[in-house]
Amino acid sequence: MFVFACARCGAELTVPLSQVSLPAHARQIYGNGVRLPVLMEAGTFAVDPEPWGRPWRMWDEIDPGEAEARGIYAPVHALSDSAPGAMVIAPGDIRGTRLIPEKRGGACCGLDGADGPNMACEACDLPVATRVDDCSLWQAVRLSPDAVHRVLVDAVHAMPLSWAELTEKRESTPPFEPIATWGGRFGPSHYWSWSPQWEAAAGRALAHLLAASEGQPVKVPDGLTADVFQRALDALLPAGPPKRRAVLAGPARPAPDAGVGILLVPVHPQTGQTWTPVGPAASAYPVPLPLGVWLWLVSPQSYVPVPASGGIPQDVLRDDPLPPRPNYLFRADRGTFQHTLVRLPAVRSPWLRTILENLTQDRPAGLF
Repeated sequence: MFVFACARCGAELTVPLSQVSLPAHARQIYGNGVRLPVLMEAGTFAVDPEPWGRPWRMWDEIDPGEAEARGIYAPVHALSDSAPGAMVIAPGDIRGTRLIPEKRGGACCGLDGADGPNMACEACDLPVATRVDDCSLWQAVRLSPDAVHRVLVDAVHAMPLSWAELTEKRESTPPFEPIATWGGRFGPSHYWSWSPQWEAAAGRALAHLLAASEGQPVKVPDGLTADVFQRALDALLPAGPPKRRAVLAGPARPAPDAGVGILLVPVHPQTGQTWTPVGPAASAYPVPLPLGVWLWLVSPQSYVPVPASGGIPQDVLRDDPLPPRPNYLFRADRGTFQHTLVRLPAVRSPWLRTILENLTQDRPAGLF
């Protein structure tokens, strides 16, 4: 466990926190006027390995060699030149700070961090963090890596949960959820939608699926996995019989066949490590999925009511209408897909670069 302290005066700025992996949806921008929840669980922090926020440099100002050294293999609109390694925490875990009013940014419903750090240490006024809570953005506080330092408060080393313990907990992420919006003429409201977390997870995984395909048709498992991926794969890859097959693989699953070349596998939520098979399937391409999404795909919940007599127990589904499904086909998150694809060396292939260019020109309508 760590607290983060001001680099200038040493004042403590957070509650004790334990480190976890940065969520796949950390940089997602979702919808318009949507109230997204808090990004990080209370009591945790994650390190963002990439720069975030101002100052920015346009792509034509960056040497291709420098871009590749930063892990960028295809053109982007602009790159951040800020310091990498910001610590991302829940807003409720910050302490001893005040907002800087003149650093509101260009937000319409909250703070977007566009003007740089907007929170200062109360003790010495050093800008130490950036709060983000504008509409369509996940709420978080990003501690500036050059303005804070870690202080160890609990030297007991807690081992990360094993894959068996994680799967036993079965904390899966539902694919549908109500999305809250800011108040309009009739006040706050909500609508039923595909989960933003699923859309971001699919955007990252789809980029890896395309890289793993090597430009050949790919077949994913039927059911919800096909609902999420198959339409985009069929539209972006050449037509014809599938030449590559992707399967769901992971802890407590049957060992994949030796001929399977692509595995949809979970990412450990604490360490960020991708599950790795042993045996003949070890050479297959691992496509990362957040553990909660992966758990739902391998064991979807059916919402089947349980008959009961007398009063309805708390753990029995009420005789109410079932939650509605979204009235549109699944679409992967465009921003997460593009952010991932340009960071895969495979994007240097001409066919994959064409997909990226078409995405920039809005040609794959309805897929994202």
